[in-house]
Amino acid sequence: MKPITKILVANRGEIALRVMRSAREMGIKTVAVYSEVDRRAPHVLFADEAVCLGPAPSSESYLKGDKIIAFAKELKVDAIHPGYGFLSENAVFAAAVAAADITFIGPREHAIKVMGDKLSAKAAVEHFDVPLVPGSDGEVKDVEAAKKLATDIGFPVMIKASAGGGGKGMRIVHEVADFENQMQRAVSEATNSFGNGAVFVEKYVQNPRHIEIQVLADEHGNVVHLFERECSIQRRHQKVIEEAPSVVLTPELRAAMGKAAVNVAKACDYRGAGTVEFIFEPGGKFYFLEMNTRLQVEHPVTEQITGIDLVKAQIQIAQGEVLPFTQSDLKIQGHAIEVRVYAEDAAANFMPGTGTLREYRRPQGLGVRVDDGLEQGMEVSIYYDPMIAKLITFGADRTEAIARMKRAMSEYRISGVQTTLDFAQFVMDHEAFVSGDFDTHFVANYYTTEALDNSKAELEAVGAMALSNLLQAQKETQHTNTSNGQSRWKQNRS
Repeated sequence: MKPITKILVANRGEIALRVMRSAREMGIKTVAVYSEVDRRAPHVLFADEAVCLGPAPSSESYLKGDKIIAFAKELKVDAIHPGYGFLSENAVFAAAVAAADITFIGPREHAIKVMGDKLSAKAAVEHFDVPLVPGSDGEVKDVEAAKKLATDIGFPVMIKASAGGGGKGMRIVHEVADFENQMQRAVSEATNSFGNGAVFVEKYVQNPRHIEIQVLADEHGNVVHLFERECSIQRRHQKVIEEAPSVVLTPELRAAMGKAAVNVAKACDYRGAGTVEFIFEPGGKFYFLEMNTRLQVEHPVTEQITGIDLVKAQIQIAQGEVLPFTQSDLKIQGHAIEVRVYAEDAAANFMPGTGTLREYRRPQGLGVRVDDGLEQGMEVSIYYDPMIAKLITFGADRTEAIARMKRAMSEYRISGVQTTLDFAQFVMDHEAFVSGDFDTHFVANYYTTEALDNSKAELEAVGAMALSNLLQAQKETQHTNTSNGQSRWKQNRS
């Protein structure tokens, strides 16, 4: 393959900017695409070139694959990076990019198709020594047969949409009397959400943790894993806080899960960066959940503990390069935590909000990273995901990473919209999180609006103290500079 010299980033916001920064470090030019409301967005201003796709709705802009490819050809682009979301796991788009003789920075169409459907994914990995949750071999259509299977597995069971995601088309059934009604609801929701009503039944793992493994695979058959990310702090089945590594994995479990993840990648002839997700059961059992055939939102925590730029790795693999390291070369260094800062009101069941960022000041200092795509004065739009930023902290160990996160959150200044920083403060302070004894039911088990109010007050108090200390330091500096009735300018002139 020829070297990539120009990349079109088919995305917006923080991930578009994130990709462009790595590309620039590699000496690669970038092209931004944008909707009409994103005309002055940071990713647009950062890119070497930019083109408008259309109006604000993503269906009229960022999901216009044919238009994106047309612009790429017109601007003589070598490759397209899809980021995450939008077209990143669209097999038709990946195939169209390849057909246009443009490199798709991601897996091939086949891998996206296989792993994009939970049933085909399970079928692909079952002969590769990958643990699967006990359940149906494929789609279940006959209610009575499905009910018998559920009884044999043992309640509770989960009815899941084959094409599902984000908690849609999922139903937990605790007793046989509720099965038929819940199956009908799951099929209906799956049909409405994904245009695919296929569902399957599997054992419901109670008190699970959600642990995922980052993998990289090149064109030459080399596959490695970059250890795990703990993703169990979730709301509405969607992650809000992630960390690496997980506190519950022993070296032996880590090696076993890593091997299983590598086998999942081999099962679909994977290429590029991908993430294999597992359900982890108390006691050490784990089961394959799904594979995300793209860069994950939470990829920065893996970068922090391995020192590997995953976007650069994606680009190098897309150019046909051999992975420059083997599994034995990779080591975990330190601990990293990521908090997703959403424009949401946690006290109102995480209701998304919109508004203008009247004040927006990022935290700084050792071990603090902020990945965002907004600036002060910009609007959090109704048209897109309400995530404002990803706040990442890194420390020598988990205790230091948590302490840095609490410090960084106290320094973050965001006004104009309600954010989830108060919820993140609640999590960082909670004994279950600090001890590492939590699972995917953390919010249901511990979160209350009263507790949130206490965390918000603490966050505001710490922030106010930090501001007071800053003003006092400035005042003392000013006093020193004007000592003996002279200004520093006069002292320097004498």
